[in-house]
Amino acid sequence: MDPPTPTPAEHPGQRAASSQRAFDKTAYRLYLSHSLSTWNTRVFEFGAVLYLAKAYPGILLTLSVYAFVRGLSAIVFASAIGTYIDHNDRLRVVRASIVGQRAAVGVSCILFILLVRGAAQDPLQSLVLLTLVAALACVEKICAIINTVSIEKDWVVVVAGPEPERLKILNAQMRRIDLLCKLVGPMAIALLDGVSTELAIAVNMGMNVASVGIEYAAIARVYHDHPRLQDPKLDVTEPCVSTSDSLFGRTHAALSKLAADTRRYCTHAAFLPSFAGALLYLNVLSFGGQMVTYLLASSYRSTQIAIARTGSVVLEVTATWLAPALMSEIGVTRAGIWSSWWQLCMLAAGVSLFMTFEDVPLISASCLVGGTVLSRMGLWSFDLCAQMIEVEAEFRGVFSSIESAFQNGFELLSYSSTIVFFRPEDFKYPVMISLSTVFVSNFCYSVYVRRRRGHLLHPEKLCVCAKKDHAYVTLADRASDSVDRQVQHV
Repeated sequence: MDPPTPTPAEHPGQRAASSQRAFDKTAYRLYLSHSLSTWNTRVFEFGAVLYLAKAYPGILLTLSVYAFVRGLSAIVFASAIGTYIDHNDRLRVVRASIVGQRAAVGVSCILFILLVRGAAQDPLQSLVLLTLVAALACVEKICAIINTVSIEKDWVVVVAGPEPERLKILNAQMRRIDLLCKLVGPMAIALLDGVSTELAIAVNMGMNVASVGIEYAAIARVYHDHPRLQDPKLDVTEPCVSTSDSLFGRTHAALSKLAADTRRYCTHAAFLPSFAGALLYLNVLSFGGQMVTYLLASSYRSTQIAIARTGSVVLEVTATWLAPALMSEIGVTRAGIWSSWWQLCMLAAGVSLFMTFEDVPLISASCLVGGTVLSRMGLWSFDLCAQMIEVEAEFRGVFSSIESAFQNGFELLSYSSTIVFFRPEDFKYPVMISLSTVFVSNFCYSVYVRRRRGHLLHPEKLCVCAKKDHAYVTLADRASDSVDRQVQHV
């Protein structure tokens, strides 16, 4: 009997091509699942504002309470969210987030239809429905955070593996998806709401239900095709924290866990860049409801605001191509500080002109719009750089959920600033608070850069005219630049 013919060894180039094809297929399925999740989140988030405005015309208190409770839930359950992500199977966590979020949105849409049809006229019935809608909004928010943290902070890192270029590609594409959904989603639901609010709610619910199967099938395929995603993140011998069966005991244990997780987050090596990014949520200098309201009061028309907002998103999307190129050229850390300085300088210029032409509202507002639009490129470039700073797998969920809690906390403070200074002529005070916050964010990241690199600037390059040797670079700088060209593992 003839011996079996040995199979020829696969050429290294063929292995690389095969690996790249497998990565591309996995990435596309990841993008599909993330696109559906982000689309539904953005559409419902903006749609809920329109539905409440229709049910309670001329009343801002209802929307404020709804948004405040929704944001507060992310802070209260931050530690529990992180623990749940870190202690459970990855697919089970994402599946629960998808089903939970879709169920909450579906029931909320039914309640919104009741409110729009006149249920808000009866005080008791209105209170009950509004309470249920707010509770479901908390569930939707928590599930959205679980999905976002799991996919963007954990799955993406695992799928990319040890190759930093793949991580850059995945992070950049995820941000493009976020930004495009942020632009198109609200616009689409607003157009439907212009025709009929009930139609908009029905379409919102229909899209939400129809996407469940596709979204889950795509993410499940990613999980089963990538063995590393099936690896446990925690040691099974890790001791569990015992808690009392009483309500007081459970509350005390939960608060103690939150305090311990927050303390660990604040002492982590990645705290400063993470906190610097969270600080940027205390900012009215974006095209959110606060700034849009001010612009409308400053003689801006809705079409002009739409054009400015579109220009802002175009620059934000551009940043998702610019940032990876910048990171490849000068390293992640330096790209982050350059992006942070760009954002601060553009906002400082816009705010300075805004204050200079304060007596001419239209010109003043236009200067603020210009500075804000230009700053968005730096904002999203900085965000992508911060995403490259990795956290160990066993703490990734808790770290990201505490980070999300800080983001939501600063966002609530942003809303508070316009509650206190609610008149259009007082908008300059929230603007100054926002600029100060961006400065503090820049300072925090600068401290991180100083600790990591040992310097912020190259002194010898500032006085290059006095030096004949232009190639003078210290060995420490060379080593630092070499490290910065790789993914930073914290």
